[in-house]
Amino acid sequence: MITAQNLTKTYSQTVLNIDHLEIPKGQSFGLVGNNGAGKTTLFSLLLDLVQPTTGHIMNNGVQVNQSEAWKPFTSAFIDETFLIGYLTPEEYFYFIGELRGRNKADVDALLANYEDFFHGEILGQKKYLRDLSKGNQKKVGIVASFIGNPEVVILDEPFANLDPTTQIRLKGIIKDLAAKEEVTVLVSSHDLIHVTEVCERIVVLNKGEIVRDIKTSKETLKELETFFGG
Repeated sequence: MITAQNLTKTYSQTVLNIDHLEIPKGQSFGLVGNNGAGKTTLFSLLLDLVQPTTGHIMNNGVQVNQSEAWKPFTSAFIDETFLIGYLTPEEYFYFIGELRGRNKADVDALLANYEDFFHGEILGQKKYLRDLSKGNQKKVGIVASFIGNPEVVILDEPFANLDPTTQIRLKGIIKDLAAKEEVTVLVSSHDLIHVTEVCERIVVLNKGEIVRDIKTSKETLKELETFFGG
């Protein structure tokens, strides 16, 4: 589904250097690493937010920096800059729905599936997105990324700023997407426990390079803790 080949990104120094990486369709893929490891850079390249210095990324046969044909089946929530602060959550959801060819009824039907995730704090509150807490802004951005039945969902630090109940519910949502809907889900996180619970494969980045590529097992958390603690 997703392939990176000879991919580098250099500013004053090289921040990402990936010789080859393949992510098959329907895989729940975790990306971990310390600050500055290159996680957000990789996601930004996947979304054509920055240009690679060398190499390229293919998403379902489309080279992302040469064509926009990947956009209809790919969605993401990276941070609150993806939101529109002067809209209410409902207005924002309908706006994203229009972009993805969905009417209000379609969007309402999807939102009904996430009432527990919203925990009564999102819909019907008559608040602008800019006035919501960081955690509630994140809830809106995450659910908006599910509109339009995307085949690829990219989430950068989705568990940050969420309360424990919402974190648990989000883990269930991510597992269901990959297992039942055959959605390729890419998650970056500093939380090793969460990422090992939801991702069937975890790649560790260090100074822009892949240093571990792990099929998740009962030993994975210990292996990651040993790596980062050493």
